[in-house]
Amino acid sequence: MSRIAQTFAALKRPALITFITAGDPDAARSLEVLKSLPAAGADIIELGMPFTDPMADGPVIQAAGLRALKTGADMQQTLKMVQQFRAGNSTTPIVLMGYANPILQYGNEKFCADSAKAGVDGLIIVDLPPEESEELEAAAKKNGLDFIRLLTPTTKDDRIPTVVKNASGFLYYVSVTGITGAAKANPESIRPHIDQIRKHTKLPIAIGFGIKTPEDVKALAKIGDAVVVGSAIVNTIAGNQNAKDLQTIVSKQVSGLSGGLVG
Repeated sequence: MSRIAQTFAALKRPALITFITAGDPDAARSLEVLKSLPAAGADIIELGMPFTDPMADGPVIQAAGLRALKTGADMQQTLKMVQQFRAGNSTTPIVLMGYANPILQYGNEKFCADSAKAGVDGLIIVDLPPEESEELEAAAKKNGLDFIRLLTPTTKDDRIPTVVKNASGFLYYVSVTGITGAAKANPESIRPHIDQIRKHTKLPIAIGFGIKTPEDVKALAKIGDAVVVGSAIVNTIAGNQNAKDLQTIVSKQVSGLSGGLVG
């Protein structure tokens, strides 16, 4: 059983999944923030792979990627960051999230092998549809990495079986159309679609995009098996990137978000 499956099986409540960009605002402080997330309440961590053309990301995460790239972030640094995290944490799943181009440049087989060796548990590749992902999917499976698929409010019912067919770990439901951080998720409008997806899979469904506050977390946790918070945390990092206590500030925010899952 993978770390992701173990986490969902062990929890008696929906999971909190947090997102940060690897190397933002720089390698050292990004690692400090990453290491602090589990104790603050993160059950699973998504680690963004900085890329020069992040078309699905809003201004907040785009800016985070640029900050990271300017301080030397690359794929090797991201994998080293995971390895350093694993030195002190063997239980919290880490999912790499990003785009296909840097992986293709790295090489699908080598990327998946190096990711697994570093301690990565799964992949979310936002611009790679099922019809184009067979090679990376096979490499991920060979190396024990979960391949997490995205669904959106515009995913039609007859498309769902194709999307979930070879997915593993969990499904990521993008609760609003458009770029990250652009709108607020509406629980009641997405509930029917979540119910429809559940007819085709037993995988946990994580809901992301437009979730910013403990109240948002509480509302969406009633529908999904996990709630993803990304832009709100990245925005906090941006606003406090020069603060000596950045790690503490982010931890306090994540702890507050985690509180939305209690009661």
